[in-house]
Amino acid sequence: MERTWKPTTAGVLGIIAGAIGVIFGLVVAVAGGILGAIVGAFIPFIGGAVAGAFAIPLILGIVAIIGGVYALKRRVWGFALAGSICAFFCAFFLGIPAIIFVILGKGEFH
Repeated sequence: MERTWKPTTAGVLGIIAGAIGVIFGLVVAVAGGILGAIVGAFIPFIGGAVAGAFAIPLILGIVAIIGGVYALKRRVWGFALAGSICAFFCAFFLGIPAIIFVILGKGEFH
């Protein structure tokens, strides 16, 4: 099978979107910690709630990065697709083309 640019592009887009998700998750975690320290005396659970919310974009970002690596290697099409879907939730403008390119390049995966 001929190697095209589609899985490579999808992998790069997925990795970039995943990095955005991880960075956003870490920023939310730090903001939650600061908010908890400032407002913690009045509303004790608010800092933990905001800091706990970091897990969602962080996990999505990690899955998007791993899926991007699988797309670059052209291995495990299902995980590359799952990674590009997670990339959509991290940065939709990068995730949409990543999903399309992974689907179009399905025949190159083994």
